[in-house]
Amino acid sequence: MSDFDDQQKQWLQGFVSGIEARKAADKLANRTAGGGAAGTPIGPDALQHAAQDRAVAAGGKLVAEEMAKRTRHPLDRWDEVVARAEAGQFPKGADVLLTKYHGLFYVAPAQDSFMCRLRIPNGIVNAWQMRGLAEAADSFGGGYADVTTRANLQIREIPARHAVDLLLAVQDLGLTARGSGADNIRNITGSPTAGIDPQELYDTRPLCRAMHHYILNHREMYGLPRKFNIAFDGGGKVPVLEDTNDIGFVAAEVRRGEGFDPGIYFRLQLGGITGHLDFAFDTAILLKPEECVRVAGAVVRAFASHGDRTNRQKARLKYVLDRMGRDAFIAEVEKEYGERLRRADGADVAPRTLADKHGHIGVHPQKQTGLNYLGVVLPVGRLTTAQMRGLAEIAERFGSGTIRFTVWQNLLISDVADCDIGVCVAALEALGLSVEASAIRRGLIACTGNAGCKFAASNTKGHALKLADYLEMRLAVDTPINIHLTGCHHSCAQHYIGDIGLIAVKVDRGEESVEGYNVFIGGGAASTAEQAMAREYATAIAFDELPSLLEKLLAVYLTHRAGSPESFFEFCRRHEIAVLRSLAEQVPLRALAA
Repeated sequence: MSDFDDQQKQWLQGFVSGIEARKAADKLANRTAGGGAAGTPIGPDALQHAAQDRAVAAGGKLVAEEMAKRTRHPLDRWDEVVARAEAGQFPKGADVLLTKYHGLFYVAPAQDSFMCRLRIPNGIVNAWQMRGLAEAADSFGGGYADVTTRANLQIREIPARHAVDLLLAVQDLGLTARGSGADNIRNITGSPTAGIDPQELYDTRPLCRAMHHYILNHREMYGLPRKFNIAFDGGGKVPVLEDTNDIGFVAAEVRRGEGFDPGIYFRLQLGGITGHLDFAFDTAILLKPEECVRVAGAVVRAFASHGDRTNRQKARLKYVLDRMGRDAFIAEVEKEYGERLRRADGADVAPRTLADKHGHIGVHPQKQTGLNYLGVVLPVGRLTTAQMRGLAEIAERFGSGTIRFTVWQNLLISDVADCDIGVCVAALEALGLSVEASAIRRGLIACTGNAGCKFAASNTKGHALKLADYLEMRLAVDTPINIHLTGCHHSCAQHYIGDIGLIAVKVDRGEESVEGYNVFIGGGAASTAEQAMAREYATAIAFDELPSLLEKLLAVYLTHRAGSPESFFEFCRRHEIAVLRSLAEQVPLRALAA
């Protein structure tokens, strides 16, 4: 090395040291330098490729989506996304799925445009981000945004030529759409009242943030056989519906027990997917808060390894659990995690404090003395850009400058002083919004519907508003009723956990087909002690016949409930469906003056 100066010698020594370190690592991992031993996949895509290889070796045939993902990872297709935008073209064929990895959904034929879904951990944005999103929606989208049932935002009507413009505008705001669709982990939800709730056990914001960045910085989190949902419930007043997620973390207070230090832990739940009629089950595992993110990563890796790559209809975590058995899957999680997880046996766990199904509406005191959070009603989750800018100004002027979305398609403005409640409410009303709603509108949830989703069989958002108008004119409902309208089997509006759940279907009427619904009643979730799948009440009801059917059903409830405290959920669970149908047939419709 005498021909090199000192700086060059130092660089060469470092280079050679790196090669030797790689050789040593390869030897420890039982692989040859530059490749996997006997063809074993290595690197961040190893889990996905190994799972695909096992499926083929077992005689299976990879579905087309898996073949497309294997050809080149969707996250490596940025140049293609840019090239299509420059050419003003939308994706075709398999590229429609692959483009979703960048957060862009081509939603034709419902709309000949992109929808962009964001990632907003714990559903919280700053006022300046809200303004920036409004600007992006105006410049590159349709001038509005939809709040989703994962406390998230979607921007719609994005032309092909503006797809990348929109993504860059989102990233300039410190947000991202990366992996918000397709076979990825969706937006991480947490308690909307995290850090401000008088009854909460744990502030979920740091956990959601840590989980969000764990996903973004671990490539193998993008090698899944199907979509995946994770939620953190900190024990607050507003439900997160954690039992509908693939992984649900539920804060619990351990008071004492052999091997347990008193404090707050999280119960681990697995396998929720209400569209397939399953709630997440309690694994009887208790985790310290600092263990949750790593355990979630281990669960996702076990799912990536064992999920079905040959049948997308059976590829969700629920079906892995059904096939392997719960104990066997948890053993795989522990193998990925590197140690046995702590069982709840012997722990004295305090009873769960119940959430309020309608605690996301109205004015509520915070645990910070003199401050309040305001639950703002959004008609079926839609916001104009003018409203977005107005909300940002209200949050800055009267609150702490943050806006919190909920899984109920609405939002909270926090940290409003007692003396500012009146003027804040007035400012919201000037935007066409409110902190109050009728018993029908408080829990009115609707997916995008066929106005913006190719899978939907009806105009769910439009029908939801018409239903509310009709029922409010005819019934004096004094107890909030959750009505969930979903457009297809994907159940984005979670119709099985609504007091009344409606799933769109096409109804034959003579030689034509019209929009209609199957009707389910009596669903609920664990956080309000109402965990139950809604039961089928009626099928193939054309929409023009649906309002009167629901009017009769609600009239039966108001007439026959066991005192005013009995909720619609309790009433439905107390009666057989046949009895409710019979009672409804006897109810005369109220005649309204023309």
